[in-house]
Amino acid sequence: MAAHPLVTDYLRLGLAFDRLEEGFVDAYTGDPALRHEIDNAPPPAPRDLAHRAASLRAELPSAGLSDERTEFLDAHLRAMECSARKFAGDDIAFVEEVRAYFDVDIAPGDVAEYQDAHRQMDEVLAGEGSLFDRVTAHRRADEIPPERLRVCVEAFSSALRELVRERYPLPDHEFVEYEVVGDKPWSGFNYYLGNYKSRVAINSDLKQHMAHLPHLIAHESYPGHHTEHCRKEAGLVAAGQAEQTLFLVNTPQCLMAEGLADLALKSIVGPGWGKWAQEIYADLGLRFDGERAERLSNASAKLLNVRQDAALLLHDRRKDADEVAGFLERWSLVTPERARQSLRFLSSPLWRAYISTYVEGYRLLGGWLDRAADAADRSERFRRLLDEPLTPGAVRRMA
Repeated sequence: MAAHPLVTDYLRLGLAFDRLEEGFVDAYTGDPALRHEIDNAPPPAPRDLAHRAASLRAELPSAGLSDERTEFLDAHLRAMECSARKFAGDDIAFVEEVRAYFDVDIAPGDVAEYQDAHRQMDEVLAGEGSLFDRVTAHRRADEIPPERLRVCVEAFSSALRELVRERYPLPDHEFVEYEVVGDKPWSGFNYYLGNYKSRVAINSDLKQHMAHLPHLIAHESYPGHHTEHCRKEAGLVAAGQAEQTLFLVNTPQCLMAEGLADLALKSIVGPGWGKWAQEIYADLGLRFDGERAERLSNASAKLLNVRQDAALLLHDRRKDADEVAGFLERWSLVTPERARQSLRFLSSPLWRAYISTYVEGYRLLGGWLDRAADAADRSERFRRLLDEPLTPGAVRRMA
């Protein structure tokens, strides 16, 4: 099925951004000839890409596409226009940049909520010494021995895959390959390769923790990024929506995907995931207090906004790196080394606004899922996130 001419132009435009910044195209599973054409063309001028994005937006209303596809393309062309302007050197305020990329408005979090999170964490980890010292000791004791990481990854991937395939069927030949890498600003990353296959990289520079690993595998694979890619390829792409073959950084797609992925474990296992994980670790000969891990996770969820606050301090209020690192250490209760790792992500020209996809995506999609009438309705809502080309604006209207 031939793509709509405007959609083909949209794909050309999106692929051209990878010529400005390698990695801007997170995934492309469409016609390889189109990518070959862009890769062998002269490097694009950012200002030309901005004009082209604006021009395609103007053509959308008369293109004859469905309202759903029109809304999706409009939101993404708006984001691409902003990215092109940034590449061209325009000075765009950080809050405006986030709004253009992700279709959300951001604001500082509530310090009283952070204090309440610390109070709850203090109850969970009651004992001698400061809360920071107890949290640090707990995290150290929760580290997965490096030589056991791969077997733990495979165990959780297998268990989650089985749960997902029962509820959200996947093609028989879908597959995830895991690799351990270093020198990256993130904890894990899904590289979707097309044809229902993903490569998931796990960062060895960051200690992986038993409490976090189930979330990480759910986020990157089942029922997170890999599952979403597979189901959209089997559904939307097969039905002719070629725009879904392209996944770009700094677009509303990212906010929807990261929000979905951060809610993945809660959605497929639900309350009691700690005990569920404890049994898997026990089979591997590892001791894990699942109930305490779940209580601590629920308490620390109130610190969700801290990293976005750090981005606002850095890019909106122009605070220096030392002050921002200190803010992260204080409220996230992390070591200076971990704070600097977060700062590296927040300082990256490509990734500096991306933290909002996790914060606002979790808040927007989590709120919508929590308003479900019952468990069956919640499951159906999560299926819609996996299968439909929804935008943040569409979710807000459904709320």
